[in-house]
Amino acid sequence: MMTLRRIFLAALFAAAPAAVRAENGIDVIAAPVLRASVAVSGEVVRIGDVIDNAGTSALIAIYRAPDLGTTGSLPTAQLLAVLRSHQVIGVDTGNIREISVTRVARTLEGKEIELQVARALEHRGGLGDAANLSLTFDRDLQDLQLDASNSGTLQAVSSRYDPRGGRFDVSFQIGNDANTTPLSLRFTGTAVETVEAAVLTRDVEHNDVLKASDVTVERRPKAGIGSDAAARDRAVGMQMRKALRAGQALRTADLARPDLVQRDETVTLIYESPGLYLTVRGKALENGTEGDVVNVLNLQSKRTVSGVVVGRGQVSISVATPRLRAGSDATSSMPSPEPAAPVSVTNSNSQVSSQVSPKAE
Repeated sequence: MMTLRRIFLAALFAAAPAAVRAENGIDVIAAPVLRASVAVSGEVVRIGDVIDNAGTSALIAIYRAPDLGTTGSLPTAQLLAVLRSHQVIGVDTGNIREISVTRVARTLEGKEIELQVARALEHRGGLGDAANLSLTFDRDLQDLQLDASNSGTLQAVSSRYDPRGGRFDVSFQIGNDANTTPLSLRFTGTAVETVEAAVLTRDVEHNDVLKASDVTVERRPKAGIGSDAAARDRAVGMQMRKALRAGQALRTADLARPDLVQRDETVTLIYESPGLYLTVRGKALENGTEGDVVNVLNLQSKRTVSGVVVGRGQVSISVATPRLRAGSDATSSMPSPEPAAPVSVTNSNSQVSSQVSPKAE
């Protein structure tokens, strides 16, 4: 019986290699156990990836791994048939019907690629900061799945830019854990420098005053706008110098401070000085914004006066304050009489001339 038992164990060990451990001095064969899910980093799936206690069979390749960054499944019945062909039997499946196999990968996001290309082109051929560059790639830029061993940083090794056509050609390399030849990546396309600009959301006419809903913010090519692009917060509340269509970017030269006084409209003339505040109706003879000097017809006196626009429909007229003479009563509204001019009197007994004022009446 002992001989038969030893022969059976020896045959089982040869057919299903597994780890042998000592328990209480007795040799015990650990049964191979199926894994429910596995992750592989290489191009193939090996027995040791899907089976615990696979022994010397662990390195045998049995399947091609899924694509980088993807997950596939293996039916347990199919897997057991493959294992038996490699003399791996007696597998403990644990009632697992299928196992999932994931190919480990490094994801290089399209946004990261675009950022690195922009940084490689920054300040080349007259371009500005990377954050202001708009890139169009010859091929759709998508996330790239790389072998997990390619763990190095994305390093630009060459970059070319043609200002005439806006074409770029940038190459990168990524190092790997095995210190073998780095992975090379190349990207081509066009680059345009952009600026933030206030853009009209509707058609506007000359002298229209812009509301918040009339203006949005978009990035537009700098070459088409130049350095005169208007900011949205400064455009709202301003008056159009000319008519423009929806979708057009605003320049500073397109805007003016809004007219607070319109020609031929009725305005309020404000006469103000210390102790005096008087308002009179007038008729504006020209347009004017805050701080402008405009001519206005005083509708009461029928005289044309000049004043400063101080508000919507309001023009301030400066009033000259009479200067009080020394010794006069500051509370009197009547002017003091002019003093008589001094006269010169000559003494017949003397050559000295003196000034004598006439006696007050």
